[in-house]
Amino acid sequence: MKTNTIERRFSTELRVDVATQKIVGYAAKYDLSSEDLGGFREFVRPGAFQRSLDSNPDVRALIDHNPSLILGRTVSGTLRLESDATGLKVTIDPPDTQYAADLMAVMARGDVSQMSFAFTTTEDAWDLVEGKRVRSLLAVELHDVSVVTYPAYPDTSVAVRSLSIYTQDAIRSAQRLRELRLRGDR
Repeated sequence: MKTNTIERRFSTELRVDVATQKIVGYAAKYDLSSEDLGGFREFVRPGAFQRSLDSNPDVRALIDHNPSLILGRTVSGTLRLESDATGLKVTIDPPDTQYAADLMAVMARGDVSQMSFAFTTTEDAWDLVEGKRVRSLLAVELHDVSVVTYPAYPDTSVAVRSLSIYTQDAIRSAQRLRELRLRGDR
């Protein structure tokens, strides 16, 4: 059901590549459950962002969805977004500002460790699974991606690390997901 209401979902995995000072990771991962969002759980399904990305949207990267704390923007090329097999991949070239430096410092300490995305729903589906309501986001219009303090999706992380550590963590995360699926937990 299409809505005009902007929704925000907290999510995913993000790293700062210390060598290049780029923030890279995932603002959303496909097929992983959110926390309880007020009587339902939600899943972002593969391809949910594709129509939006194909339209070349003007998306911002923010801190805590605050438009005064902009980290990057698609139209300027300082934010790059890609939908791949894992989810919505984000690459940010943060500005040379005090708030960006402060963010990277708290990320390095591990105090801030997650992301979020803001969207309007273009297409979704609702199901009842084991007596619980489940929403599947099938197509959304993306408005922003944000580094945040509180996530709605528990399988998220953000940290200041090198790209090689990021790659190792991504491999471990994929192995954990495969193990959970084999056990039937996801």
